[in-house]
Amino acid sequence: MFMASAQLVSFVALILLCLGGVHALSRLQRRDKYGKLGVPPVSSGDSLPPDQWFTQLLDHSEPTNNQTWQQKYQVVTDYYTEGGPVFIMLGGEGEASAEWMVLGNWVNYAKQYNALMFQLEHRFYGKSLPTSDLSLQSLRYLTSEQALADAAYFILGMNAQYNLSSDTKWIAFGGSYSGNLAAWVRSKYPQLIHGAMSASGPVFSKVDFFEYMEVVRNSLATYGQSCVKAVKTANKMVLQLLKSSVGQKVLNYYFRLCDPIDPSNQNDVYNLLESMADNLAGIVQYNKDNRAFRSSTWNITIDTVCDIMTNTSLGNPVVRYAAVNSLMLDVYEETCLDYNYDAMIEELRNTSWSSQGGSYGERQWMYQTC
Repeated sequence: MFMASAQLVSFVALILLCLGGVHALSRLQRRDKYGKLGVPPVSSGDSLPPDQWFTQLLDHSEPTNNQTWQQKYQVVTDYYTEGGPVFIMLGGEGEASAEWMVLGNWVNYAKQYNALMFQLEHRFYGKSLPTSDLSLQSLRYLTSEQALADAAYFILGMNAQYNLSSDTKWIAFGGSYSGNLAAWVRSKYPQLIHGAMSASGPVFSKVDFFEYMEVVRNSLATYGQSCVKAVKTANKMVLQLLKSSVGQKVLNYYFRLCDPIDPSNQNDVYNLLESMADNLAGIVQYNKDNRAFRSSTWNITIDTVCDIMTNTSLGNPVVRYAAVNSLMLDVYEETCLDYNYDAMIEELRNTSWSSQGGSYGERQWMYQTC
């Protein structure tokens, strides 16, 4: 009934790669509309630039296709002086928040080098909706290549609109997936992009991206090996508990499962294990980002989770592992953990922009990653 533990771990790792933070239906609610990265904590005195709209081509690969759509962008001219560079922040798998135009290191660089600043939202995310729905027919226009061509076409448009000289230096910025885009746009359009700053961009794509979870493990180890050991022990205990009816009831209770786990449904089991692992992966990936300003509850860090995992007064390792899960559920105001695979697929099949999966970019990101 159960595959070997090593096979199970490998399968979960593949799910983590493909889902990129998408799991069961209620788990879709965990994705912020800006992606998982917190937006910068602006003060009440900060003036945010308004959204503007650029007439973008739908299909850059087909010259005879003259369909267009409106792509969202923001611009800040406050620091620019003639002859200065132009910075462009490329959007990723979430809404392009105007807060990024007033805070961050790239803003400091703009002040230092008298740069003109743009942020360009990625097609199919946020308010940049090129098509009427998210059907497969529409999603064929959702590719990194099209996004890079969007940036190139946008640069040409802004050069004309702002009467920028031909020797103006454009510098691309991005992080994570948009870090990929920043590096790729420099490589593909060197005649337009003078330089790029790619932060944590996994530019070399591979199917079995096992190194991702190795980074998670190594990051937890910065707290201490005791944290890593507790997590490993907890996972072994979960696999053991799945093998008996009593153990399944323990998991149902401590991990606050929406429905009792059925060990014969391997898709549900895989999804449950992925959900548990992704709690740690998400905390590591977004450790000490821009969440502290929301509240202390939102500011979950490696220290937070490892404090729990090493606190023996809470109980054995699996109970502590469940406490981490409860912390995440409470942060996202969820009453229980919905690991149901069929429910997840049902939501992701919804092709409406107004659907939960569509409005938060889950269907789009699933399509792109898989």
